[in-house]
Amino acid sequence: MNYISTRGKSEPVGFSEAVLMGLARDGGLLLPESYPDFGDRLTELAGLSYVDLAIEIFKPFVNNELTDEELKQLVDNSYSSFASEEVTPLLFGKSHHLLELYQGPTLAFKDVALQFLGNLFEILLKKTGKTLNILGATSGDTGSAAIYGVRGKENINIFMLHPKGKVSPIQERQMTTVLDDNVHNIAIHGNFDDGQRIVKEIFGDLNFRDEYALGAVNSINWARIMAQITYYFYAAFRLREKSPELPLQFSVPTGNFGDILAGYIAKQMGLPVNRLIIATNENDILARVIETGRYSLQDVHATLSPSMDIQISSNFERLLFDACGRDADKVNQLMDDLKSNGEFVLDDEPLTYIRKLFSAKRVDTEQTLNTIRSVYEQEGWIIDPHTAVGVAAAEEISAQPVICLATADAAKFPAAVERAINTSPPQPKALDGIFDKETRCLESEPSSDSVKSIIRQHV
Repeated sequence: MNYISTRGKSEPVGFSEAVLMGLARDGGLLLPESYPDFGDRLTELAGLSYVDLAIEIFKPFVNNELTDEELKQLVDNSYSSFASEEVTPLLFGKSHHLLELYQGPTLAFKDVALQFLGNLFEILLKKTGKTLNILGATSGDTGSAAIYGVRGKENINIFMLHPKGKVSPIQERQMTTVLDDNVHNIAIHGNFDDGQRIVKEIFGDLNFRDEYALGAVNSINWARIMAQITYYFYAAFRLREKSPELPLQFSVPTGNFGDILAGYIAKQMGLPVNRLIIATNENDILARVIETGRYSLQDVHATLSPSMDIQISSNFERLLFDACGRDADKVNQLMDDLKSNGEFVLDDEPLTYIRKLFSAKRVDTEQTLNTIRSVYEQEGWIIDPHTAVGVAAAEEISAQPVICLATADAAKFPAAVERAINTSPPQPKALDGIFDKETRCLESEPSSDSVKSIIRQHV
């Protein structure tokens, strides 16, 4: 299986090259040439453990570039640090169900993909003898999960941008208290979209990219999406065991569209998903494009769910590619319109394609707080504000139970939780003493030249 660019101007590449490349050289995002069909294997796969299921999901994408033994060891190592043997357990509630994605070492759903990706980088670099300088941007959770996944690893440096003062205090500390020599945190004077823009600009400078052996850890990296497909299958199987009559629906709090894109790809692989609910906060560009067909940039608003305070949803381009019949020329035109005019408008055909599977709902601050409160009162669960956005959207869109993706431990956002229920969330051991630890962080203006200078100084 080869990987092709959504922009159509890069040569197809194999799995290993796609992972190490991250962003295609033409500025597009990589996707497999076709999706494997698991439709006839669902009964066989349903009884597997999470780890064994992940191995089966990954095999066709890896395309024999890792041996079965290497792949098994990679997956085993990646999920051995998770608190639950199920990796992503499904909690059944009175109204809706929670898929707990925060059992990993940094207490956020990003661990599911980034513990795997960090170990995958290490294996591929040993095979090739290369070094890798990872450049990424985070709105909160990607940074800590990526840093944890590669800290101390040989032949890897990581440069992680975060918007100064615009992530939660715990998210910031989870990044800046990691003092390994290969970890470089950079607080930019801007927002997440600035960080994401800088990353894409630097990757677009092919001479710099090649000279400094840059790799991507954001969800522009295909392996991030691939790793997240597994928990859609796993959750579906657990739901079928308990309630086989229910339609399979997922509600996903999302800003950059990576998490929900994995659900879309699971559907393309034969998982009988009935609906994917895009849950947004006040930064509602995804809800607006589903409703109106117009993808129009607005100012970023600070909310209780900062990891979703995003306007430019990079992974939406992958969905557009499929919705446009994999016509790279159409995608290029849409991306050119966005760059030139700050918006693009979808034709009827791609919009109809998207609306067949996706619904969307905007959830504001009051709804978020009310949902944290109501879930606590009805279920006894303490959920974080991002998860609350997903639950609130599910309640508005579906009268039947929905699997709501719980994306972070509530302890990472104590201020919002206390505001909602007047009770502090329990603090996991992983956060003990985090505000007493030494920190290290650089600062930068929100420009690619400034960040390039930092990379030059530390490589």
